[in-house]
Amino acid sequence: MNIIIIGPSHPLRGGLASYNERLARQFQNEGHIVTIYTFSLQYPGFLFPGTTQYSSEPSPHDLNIKVKINSINPFNWWRAGNELKKLKPDLIVVRYWLPFMGPALGTILRRVKKNRHTNVICIADNIIPHEKRFGDIPFTKYFIKPIDGFITMSEKVLGDLKQFNTTTPAKFVPHPLYDNFGSIISKKEAREHLNISQTDFIFLFFGFIRKYKGLDVLLQAVNQLNQIQASDYKVLIAGEFYEGRTPYDELIEQLNIKDQLLLKTDFIPDSEVKYYLCAADAVVQPYRNATQSGVTPLAYHFEVPMIVTNVGGLPSLVPHNKVGLVCEPNATAIADAMQLMMQHGTASFIPGLQEEKKKYAWSNITGAILKLAALH
Repeated sequence: MNIIIIGPSHPLRGGLASYNERLARQFQNEGHIVTIYTFSLQYPGFLFPGTTQYSSEPSPHDLNIKVKINSINPFNWWRAGNELKKLKPDLIVVRYWLPFMGPALGTILRRVKKNRHTNVICIADNIIPHEKRFGDIPFTKYFIKPIDGFITMSEKVLGDLKQFNTTTPAKFVPHPLYDNFGSIISKKEAREHLNISQTDFIFLFFGFIRKYKGLDVLLQAVNQLNQIQASDYKVLIAGEFYEGRTPYDELIEQLNIKDQLLLKTDFIPDSEVKYYLCAADAVVQPYRNATQSGVTPLAYHFEVPMIVTNVGGLPSLVPHNKVGLVCEPNATAIADAMQLMMQHGTASFIPGLQEEKKKYAWSNITGAILKLAALH
């Protein structure tokens, strides 16, 4: 099949781009012809809180990536839509993660569907966003109309979708493994690379720092843990602030926990990801709310036990006492889970991680996409 993926890709950076590129490779491995249509302008400055939207990594040599879509230019939407309409791909796979993208993607797909040939399947990361903004509902309603089928990566998003659409076929498929960041390396090598202690128990908070991810709750948990736990441990915070960092710095100062923290708060390039995951004894996801998380499949790939909060789709992805611990989203419960993880060690979770990760093959998601496309 001739397949177009619409969504972030190189030269843009981040989890969405990594996912789309890995999905393209899976389709290619299955014998399809794949092109990614990415953004010339993804976010205007006021919507992007990080330092840069662009990757410092080299362009993937094995992928056909076209930089075509401007998220705020309606004339561009018509041009891109008309171009894709004329190309008549058999299938378009479009990512939807933010209602802001609804007008652009909805307009492009309406133009495409006029060719009466192309099927459109959406991978919906979110339907109802974590942070609400003006226009969320009408933008999403506009986007979903030309879609022929939906894939969601959590049961929660599947439920959210039903508030907007109950007739279009939709299927839940768990987020596949991020296996494109290299193989597992030894803890010793990873910690030497990052210049951190070989003996401390390392908890890892990984990814963009946003309010819903609950870093402040984790900091409060560290304060509580300090009062009950004598063992040497550190919390490695690895990721770029996507909101003001001042409240976090003030909280760290107020709680007097700086000695317990390793702050690596710059964007982590793809080539460095394996070092952070392999250096960790456990990954902590202290989220206030969640749909799914790209950190979970990373932890599975590198076989790192997890502590996750009992919100959204996280508990269903992290079986309690098998691949990690599930706790309530408050500082006391997180501190207790961290203490339990240190007391019992992590070795007992490795067989469970190795067994569970088999469920998250990329062929599951490509198979579901192709099946939905065939239904239309």
